Amino acid sequence: MRDFPPVLDTFYARGGAGPPTGPSAAPDTRTPLRFLIWTLRLQWPVIVTTTLLGMVWQLPPMVGPLIFGHAVDEGIVPGNVDATLKWGALLLAVTMTGALFGILMHTYIVRTWLISLYGTMKLVTRKAAQMGHVLPRRTPTGEVLSVASSDSDEFGALTEILARTSTQLVAYLVVAFIVLSTSVELGVLLLIAAPVLVTAAFPLLKPLHRRQEIERGRNSDLTSLATDIVAGLRILRGIGGERTFGANYATQSQLARQAGQSAGIWQAAIEAVGVLFSGVFVVLLVWLGTRQVISGELTIGQLISFLGYALFMIYPIQTFFEFAQKLTRALVSARKAIAIFEQQPPWHDVAEPQPLPAHGDLVDGLTGFVAHEGELTIVVSAVPEDTSALADRLGRYLSPDTEPISHEIGEGVKGRAARRARAEREAERARLTARDEERARRPWNVTLGGLDLSQARLTDVRRRILVSDTGSQLFAGTLQDAVDPHGRLDRDQAEEALRVANAEDVYDALPGGWQGRLDERGRGLSGGQRQRIVLARAIAADAPVLVLVEPTSAVDAHTEARIAERVADVRRGRTTIVTTVSPLWLHHADRIVLVQDNRAIAEGTHEDLLLDSPDYRRVVTRAMDVDDSSPGFETGASAPSSTSGSEEVSVRG
Repeated sequence: MRDFPPVLDTFYARGGAGPPTGPSAAPDTRTPLRFLIWTLRLQWPVIVTTTLLGMVWQLPPMVGPLIFGHAVDEGIVPGNVDATLKWGALLLAVTMTGALFGILMHTYIVRTWLISLYGTMKLVTRKAAQMGHVLPRRTPTGEVLSVASSDSDEFGALTEILARTSTQLVAYLVVAFIVLSTSVELGVLLLIAAPVLVTAAFPLLKPLHRRQEIERGRNSDLTSLATDIVAGLRILRGIGGERTFGANYATQSQLARQAGQSAGIWQAAIEAVGVLFSGVFVVLLVWLGTRQVISGELTIGQLISFLGYALFMIYPIQTFFEFAQKLTRALVSARKAIAIFEQQPPWHDVAEPQPLPAHGDLVDGLTGFVAHEGELTIVVSAVPEDTSALADRLGRYLSPDTEPISHEIGEGVKGRAARRARAEREAERARLTARDEERARRPWNVTLGGLDLSQARLTDVRRRILVSDTGSQLFAGTLQDAVDPHGRLDRDQAEEALRVANAEDVYDALPGGWQGRLDERGRGLSGGQRQRIVLARAIAADAPVLVLVEPTSAVDAHTEARIAERVADVRRGRTTIVTTVSPLWLHHADRIVLVQDNRAIAEGTHEDLLLDSPDYRRVVTRAMDVDDSSPGFETGASAPSSTSGSEEVSVRG
């Protein structure tokens, strides 16, 4: 069982290794049903094997009543001990065989479930890696997480019920054949019972589908809200906002509960219809069978067999109902999944990409900002969003200037209005996608050594220009993984990166040193410690051009002074850009650029700008006043992020 989840070469980088190949090259996102068929095709051998095992597992209920009836007619009624023992031994053998294959079948059922569960998680992970910072611009984080967690479980449930339904269908037909060969009247009743019951429940499936969509949407919103609260918990504590956001979460939680109850009522109604009609069917079958025994058309053993089959037929019918319910839920989940999987990154490499120059200045045509090669340039602005947007442009990232579009619609919107609202959402998402495509295709207006970044391969740009902003995250793993995720450093180099970021205390505090474990997002660390580990990772990458966005906003003044001095020393001779207004950095800059209203309006050394630029004096003086009146962040909550929307971008570079 080392073949699950299967290898999914599903998503590929445009302009990379070429188009996808193989039957699983890309998910079929044309319709929810086609997507489900695509997921089932990925593991059809396992599903078929599970079904075949299930057929043998169903031997006892398929032939057990028939064997028992023969034992009654040929052994018990006439008092023939040998015949009784013979049929009893056969029944025991059939039962043991069914038990053995039942174990194997359920093992494979778990296998199919895991393939769908973890395969979907892998698809989401690969899509997120392919889309990068573009995905949060188009889809709320909660929807992405819900597809990877709850929806993947629905796909696993579908594979399980599909194999079980196929098994029960075969058993249903075999039993109907056995009964038909004994009594045509009872056999016809068995054959038409299941279609009648499914038809009776069909009108209930549509309202169930609608309410499950609402439940799914509210759970997505709840997940998004929980993600935002966890991400900003330290800040909320600092400003006393825990109670307000907790109340919002409680309200959304109650809405999700109400939607679940509403969906549960309709699901219970379908199950009630199944139980009701199954009971009526059993009563009708026993009544007809009893009449035929009285008339001499059936023996006592045959009647007992029919009763056993009548009780057995309840399970196939209930399985068919369960299949209809789980298919409905899977279709709801598939609609959400394809809204993510159908998206494509906007980046397209030009037909004849140019190599990035080995040397040259980095120039932003929009603001007029110039970072001279080999210098430490500090970007100062009274509006942090302006410097964050500049950092995005320098690294060829789309700025987080749009809100993601949810696929959900309001609970009160139904019928044509619901279809119209959904179409409007899709059209808005298509407009956003087209806008991103247009922005990514046109000249980027940022040049390195005179070459516009759009003329080079995106992978080359990412390799040369590393942007580390306040949204860069730490992942669960060892300290070594956090500082050197690609395993390129030796111990001396890794220790030097920690020293430059003044993060030696993290190494000392973790049991195991470099092999000490970090929690997801570095939850066990303070805000300043996390920020310094992220800085160490950026320093360790040794990028030719390094862009640091507010790299010391969460540390105290003494630590910031040491970091500024060490970064300036270790990066001497290489292009480094830092966005900050902290005077502790400004003294180390080779050149400072003041950005105002998205224009570089002044540049020079710190001393010259203090003398010649009133705008610069105003920004820096205000920053000094804030620093003087604020306690060090290292001992309390981490600083608020100054990068607009940066919380949705987990990794830069």
